[in-house]
Amino acid sequence: MTIENGSGTRELAGKRALVTGGSRGIGAAIVRRLLDAGAEVLTTARSATSTVPEGAAFVAADVRTRAGAEALATAAQKELGGVDILVHNAGGGRPYQGSAAIPDEEWQDSLDLNYLASVRLDSLLTPGMRDRRSGMIVHISSAAVPTSVAPFLHYTAAKAALENYSRGLALELAPFGIRVNTVSPGRVATPGGEATREQWARLEAAPGQTATATATVPLGRDGRPDDIAEAVLFLVSDRASWLTGNNLFVDGGEFPRG
Repeated sequence: MTIENGSGTRELAGKRALVTGGSRGIGAAIVRRLLDAGAEVLTTARSATSTVPEGAAFVAADVRTRAGAEALATAAQKELGGVDILVHNAGGGRPYQGSAAIPDEEWQDSLDLNYLASVRLDSLLTPGMRDRRSGMIVHISSAAVPTSVAPFLHYTAAKAALENYSRGLALELAPFGIRVNTVSPGRVATPGGEATREQWARLEAAPGQTATATATVPLGRDGRPDDIAEAVLFLVSDRASWLTGNNLFVDGGEFPRG
């Protein structure tokens, strides 16, 4: 499905987008949605053997490091000539048997992947947006951040830092016409997500108990990657031209907020 604006043209035509972690799951859905809306898209993953949606350009890069971020920013300039839309989707983390079991290196890796990767890449690409006085940035966080359960504390702490940073960056860049927003997905049905939930269930299961990953989503179903992609598309489109500094929860009501 292609969304068109009132003039009958694709709403992101002429826009250049970079999506990290776009080879599968939510990231791949975001890439497809931006392509459908007319954007030129470059995406990335750690492995050079990754497959990406048809029509997207690809470069292998490890965004957990400064060198990886610099290589990706250089590739974006070469492939796209600049970036108008930046979507930080790369992220993740596996559960542990409580916070004390999380090793130091895992804390650092989680910070590098779920927080500092965005900080580094933003610092490299926002100067061009400032010069053009235009740009849209979306940070993908998690609806689980407010609950901060012990097995994922390294992950939710890093995402909480990302959310705080995102709000501050939005205020800093607003005078330059750059909008910064966050999307926080809830329980989304992806192979990676299901594997992580099963790992968690096994850790939580009592001896002799069958491990099952359960959750109650008030809207009655798990999310789909396209649910998150639609939220991202809205935030980077002109339909959201007066929205910045927001955190949009897309979770089917699983994590109520007061």
